[in-house]
Amino acid sequence: MPDAASRWQGARPDGWTLIKRNRPAMLSVWFLGIVGLAAIVVPVLLPEALKQTSGGTFLPPLSRSAEGLLHVCGTDVNGQDLFYRLLTGAQVSLGIGIVGAVLSLIVGTLYGMVAGFAGGRIDGLMMRIIDIIYSVPRILFIMIFIAALDDHFKDGLDAARLWFQANQWASLEQTTSTLLPYSRLLVMVLALGLVEWLTMARIIRGQVLVLREMAFVTAARAMGQRPWTILMKHLLPNLSTVILTYLTLTIPAVILDESFLSFLGLGIEDPAASWGSLLKDGAQVINPIDPKWWLLLFPAALMSLSLLALNFVGDGLRDAFDPKSGS
Repeated sequence: MPDAASRWQGARPDGWTLIKRNRPAMLSVWFLGIVGLAAIVVPVLLPEALKQTSGGTFLPPLSRSAEGLLHVCGTDVNGQDLFYRLLTGAQVSLGIGIVGAVLSLIVGTLYGMVAGFAGGRIDGLMMRIIDIIYSVPRILFIMIFIAALDDHFKDGLDAARLWFQANQWASLEQTTSTLLPYSRLLVMVLALGLVEWLTMARIIRGQVLVLREMAFVTAARAMGQRPWTILMKHLLPNLSTVILTYLTLTIPAVILDESFLSFLGLGIEDPAASWGSLLKDGAQVINPIDPKWWLLLFPAALMSLSLLALNFVGDGLRDAFDPKSGS
């Protein structure tokens, strides 16, 4: 098998050039871009009547309701258009994935950088803390976190809404009222961000252990620069591609956790929707006599394709920027 150096004529192309040559990764980027753009733009353009409940329950795909509205993906038990709910569910699921992954990235990056740069007993203690947290089942931790904080968070939002109402701040009152159905979701995002950072911390620590022995770090220390300055100015830029790569791989993990919790009824609350809650609604009405197959097929297909695309993008970034990659 030829080594990596013999695969290229001349200098090895830079990482971004390799990504552009990776057809699955580029197709995945286009797919995710289309899904994200459609989730933001299309719900605004749809007629208001299509966003409301109706008497046309369980209409199959490409059916028209009594009002003459075309339901591309059919309707659910409440007569709501499934296509509209898929797009709003994409807003929630992709939003949770991105926010939760970014939160875990920030915590994991800072933790791993401090542990790797400090070394010695501090590094050992910080890694043992990660081992202890790893021993706690992730989903169990999130469920306990939601159960403990959801009511308090909802009471806080309601108190804020009443305070804004008393002070006649209509815009803030409306914003707080809009957030109330999403209170459990906000707690879930916080919980997901607090459990998904462990792997990131270990990866960043390993990279920092290598980088801190290099000449530019030694020179920075000899110039009298403080540890925090060295971390932010010299080490963090050299970790950017690793961080970006594992960010794209963390987003699917967060989306899967949210979908699983929503499927169990512990996630987002009606009338809001996510891909997980749509799968739960579809699973509840599936039966061999009168299967409402579209209620399960379309959410499952859209979520599976999006997760597959995110993994292709993450693999492409890893192959392009990992110095040990032979591609």
